[in-house]
Amino acid sequence: MLQQLLQNKKRVFWSIVLVFLMVLIRVFEDQLFYDPFLNYFKGEYANLPLPPINIYKLFFSLGIRFYLNSVLSLFLLYVIFKDTQIVKFSILLYMILGSILMISFVFVLNFFGEEHKMTLFYLRRFLIQPIFILLFIPAFYYQKRQKP
Repeated sequence: MLQQLLQNKKRVFWSIVLVFLMVLIRVFEDQLFYDPFLNYFKGEYANLPLPPINIYKLFFSLGIRFYLNSVLSLFLLYVIFKDTQIVKFSILLYMILGSILMISFVFVLNFFGEEHKMTLFYLRRFLIQPIFILLFIPAFYYQKRQKP
């Protein structure tokens, strides 16, 4: 195992760099992105009304954040697997999933906001955190191991 790790020093280095960049996006989220829900969901939000929202700014900010996390995740997939087919398939998945999540988030926010705060919370969580990479890496690893 250690021998294999030493042979793949470059891969390990770039993987750590990409994960660190994802962490930096999370650490500086207050300064980089418009998101009135950051502090709202940190507090006791169950009985509070939704904060005032500029829907266009929020949509743009969530989109940029999802895009940044997706690009870093795609680079991470390439570094780990060195397979462009996996990256191409992942691009398609990110486009489809991102579109569905953004449309769902705006729809729930506009039509059901106050009644479905937890739905907003989870939709937003999938948009702002690189959660899909946690699903894709094991799935593609398993797929690669199954191929003869």
